[in-house]
Amino acid sequence: MKSPAVSLPAMDDAASRRELISAILELSKARLSLMVVLTSAAGFYMGHQAGQPWILPFFITIFGTALLAAGAAALNQVLEVEHDSLMKRTSTRPLVTGVLPVSAGIAFGLATSLTGFLMLAFGANLLTAGLGLLTLASYLFIYTPLKRRSVWNTLMGAIPGALPPLMGWTAATGSIDFRGLLLFALLFTWQIPHFMAIAWIYRDEYREAGYRMLPGIDPEGLRCGRQSVVFSFALVQVGVLMAMQSMSGTVFLVLGTLLGLGMVFLAIRFSLKPVRATARSLFFGSIIYLPFQLILMVADKVTTGKTF
Repeated sequence: MKSPAVSLPAMDDAASRRELISAILELSKARLSLMVVLTSAAGFYMGHQAGQPWILPFFITIFGTALLAAGAAALNQVLEVEHDSLMKRTSTRPLVTGVLPVSAGIAFGLATSLTGFLMLAFGANLLTAGLGLLTLASYLFIYTPLKRRSVWNTLMGAIPGALPPLMGWTAATGSIDFRGLLLFALLFTWQIPHFMAIAWIYRDEYREAGYRMLPGIDPEGLRCGRQSVVFSFALVQVGVLMAMQSMSGTVFLVLGTLLGLGMVFLAIRFSLKPVRATARSLFFGSIIYLPFQLILMVADKVTTGKTF
C-alpha cells in the first residue's frame, strides 16, 4: 500500500535529473562543443608524427578543448540572456526559461573554462592553452558584443570558431606553422557561407532581438551572396593547398575538391536567388561538407609511417 507513495518521488527525482542534464547540455551547447572537439581531434591527428607519444596528450587536448568550449558557450548565454529571450530559436535556453539561474551559468562557465585551460597548460603545452584562452576571450569579449554593434561580427566570430583545429595541431607539434594555419583557414572559410545562410534564414528574428547581422542591411542579399561565393571558392583553394603541402593525398584532393565545388554551387545558387529555400540548401550543404571533408583529410593523411 505504501509503494505508490514511495515510487512517485522517485519518478519526480528521475525527471528532475533528466531536466537538469538536458539543461546543462543546452547551456554548454553540446552539439557545437562536439564539433569543436572533433575539429581539435582532427588537428591533433594531422600534426602527430609516428613514434611520438599520443594517448595521454590526445585525450587531454580534446577534453580540455571540450571544457573550454562548454565554458565559452555558457558564459555567452549569460551575456546574451536578455537578447536570447527575444528570439524564438533561443527562447527555450535554460537561463531564459529559468530552469537554471544566471548564477549557475556563471559558475559553470567559469569552472569549466578554468579547468579546460589548466588541462591544456599542464597536459598539452602553454601555446595550446594560450590559443584556448584567445578563443574564449575573442568569443566573449569581441564577437559577442560586436553582434549588436557591427555587421562585421560574422567575420570576427569566425576567428574563435577556427582556432580549435589549430589548437589540436599545436598540442601535437608544439608550434604554429603554415600547415597548421591551413587547418585554421579551412574552418574559417567554411564558417562564412555557413553563417551567412543562418543569418539569412533568421534575419527577422536577429533584427527584432537587436543583433546587427548583414542581412539586416542587405535586404536584396547581394553582399550575403557575394561573401558566400567568395569564401566557398576560398574553401576549395585551402583544400588544394593542403594537398600541395602533402598533408593529405590524391583522394582528399579529388573528392575534397568536388565537395568544395558543391559548396560553391550552393553559394552561387543562393547568391543568384537569395530566398529562404536556397539559404537552407546552403546551410545543409555546409553541414554535410565539414564532417566529410575532415574524414577525407584524416583518412588520406600522408605520412612516412604509422601515425599512432
